[in-house]
Amino acid sequence: MDERPVIVWFRRDLRVADNPALLHAAGVGAPVVPVYAAGWERDDPWRPGSAGRWWLERSVAALAESLAALGAPLLVLPGTAEQELPALAGRLGAGEVVWNRLLEPNVRVADARVAEVLERDGVATRTFNAGSLFEPEGLFARSGRPFAQFTPFWRTCLSLPDPEAPLPAPARLRGLGLGGGAAASMPDQAGSSWRPGDTGVVWYPGEPGGGQRLGEFLDCCVAVYHSGREVPAIDGTSRLSPHLHFGEIGPRQVWEAVRRVEEKAWRGRRGLPADPPPGGAADPTEGAESFLRQLGWREFAQYILFHSPWIPEAPFRPEFSRFPWQDDPAGFDAWAAGETGYPLVDAGMKQLLTEGWMHNRVRMVAASFLTKDLLIPWQEGAGFFWEHLVDADLANNTLGWQWTAGSGPDAAPYFRVFNPALQAGRYDPAGEYVRRWAGPHTPSRPIVEHDRARVRALAAFHGLREGRS
Repeated sequence: MDERPVIVWFRRDLRVADNPALLHAAGVGAPVVPVYAAGWERDDPWRPGSAGRWWLERSVAALAESLAALGAPLLVLPGTAEQELPALAGRLGAGEVVWNRLLEPNVRVADARVAEVLERDGVATRTFNAGSLFEPEGLFARSGRPFAQFTPFWRTCLSLPDPEAPLPAPARLRGLGLGGGAAASMPDQAGSSWRPGDTGVVWYPGEPGGGQRLGEFLDCCVAVYHSGREVPAIDGTSRLSPHLHFGEIGPRQVWEAVRRVEEKAWRGRRGLPADPPPGGAADPTEGAESFLRQLGWREFAQYILFHSPWIPEAPFRPEFSRFPWQDDPAGFDAWAAGETGYPLVDAGMKQLLTEGWMHNRVRMVAASFLTKDLLIPWQEGAGFFWEHLVDADLANNTLGWQWTAGSGPDAAPYFRVFNPALQAGRYDPAGEYVRRWAGPHTPSRPIVEHDRARVRALAAFHGLREGRS
């Protein structure tokens, strides 16, 4: 048996269950050395913002506790992976370094450099898929080009064999005792000054928190997700997005759990033995399908980023590079502070600043206001969200902003300009969400008049379509 240690490099796969790289290492039989290189994103312009760093620090600490309990403490190193992994492999005489793949373009380039250095030193590397249901490389439309619309993409995914069942956590790891144990923490330079406000919503970063949140969602909300997800005043969404982004729970785990709920409901409808469906008497099959479709949008976002790596900074539709965006610092500052005079927009921005999260319906309204009422470039809004969201994910954030601005794949029609007042009347008719977050503190006079702003936006879009810049 090869006794050379196996190094497991963790990034945004901060869990021990359904972690193929970790399970592979455990199965080799050699000592396992789990490593987190705290500087691995140092040169990436899309390294975590302040809210993301707050989450990451706690998630790494939770992972360290889990690994210490399994017998292989986490080793947290301060430098970049390109610096730290070859040096550590040389010191330990490691035979292999393994990790789970990420799809962001800068990360893929960095991974290739790390693998090149390791293999040049005689250390084998192996990578695994832990972050997506369907790998993007082999999925193409009938034209042979990558999909640019969600519905045919998702229809094709659903025609494939079901995602593999999630993997169990290793029962035990044979460690070398090099890590910091359960008290392992991130180096000081990675610290964040951001803290969530006292709002009654408590975040629990880490794998246990992700599992707890999934269970709560299945118990309370999946049965009515198809309708409840649109109401920002209630807890009708999963709030799993930060747990998924940091890999504290994997998409295959979520997929299987929701499918189990759906199967129980299906059997119950046909008089077959089944446990009572979550949510009491409600039939969760419609809600489950609706939620899995949202998981599909996450897959689509990763797919688009994989095949179009320029889109975090440039429009997916190149004609939008000629769009007449406005330079409006005062408008941006009012939007960022939640002081536009439109209660639903302001409530959403204040929720973002306080919780590090915003309801998806309100995200669309707030993004539409910035890009269409104010004609401020979507990149500025995406950057602000990146800094302040605990679930800031490059693929999801980019697709959401480009979709709303009209410049992305399968984007909202150019003529769709969300009316903040009408959106509030439809999705927050009793004003509960607005009262909770904006209260009386939104300005009484809006910074722009929506009807006039809409006319201006449509004129700009018409000019773009006609070839005028």
